[in-house]
Amino acid sequence: MTLEWTLSGTLGRIWRWTQRSLTLAILAVVVALGLTACVAASAPPQGTLLNALALQIQLTQADVARALSLDSVGLPVVSRVRVEQQEPVAIGPNKGLRIAGRFDWRLGKDPFRVDAPFEIFLEQGARGESWRLARPAGPAPEGEQEWLTYPLPLRNSGNPTG
Repeated sequence: MTLEWTLSGTLGRIWRWTQRSLTLAILAVVVALGLTACVAASAPPQGTLLNALALQIQLTQADVARALSLDSVGLPVVSRVRVEQQEPVAIGPNKGLRIAGRFDWRLGKDPFRVDAPFEIFLEQGARGESWRLARPAGPAPEGEQEWLTYPLPLRNSGNPTG
């Protein structure tokens, strides 16, 4: 009788330990998924990144063409964005993201595709549904960064990526 009681007590303790461990593991997975969902919800969609990179190329092209008195070459075609870093930043009083990585792009009908690094700043809309490309405009007299922002399409409508 003592052996049965010892076995049943040991099995009971193992069963309770297994239940607690399983409960803690499930709770850890639920918390991890919840945190991942929060991070993913704040990241812009892939289409938004493509539009922002294409717009940044267009703006840079226009600046260079204006400085050199040249015509613009054409609209960029952006593809294959690989995000390597993403961190929250303040863009004025608003929330934003600094995103860095690599992407492929080419100009218009040019057959040559370029794999290039990028750093881009995106300002999130007040309701979190829209994004704007943000470009540093120089420091303010108080030493804070000033920004120029440019609207991006809400969905892939008018996508300059081709």
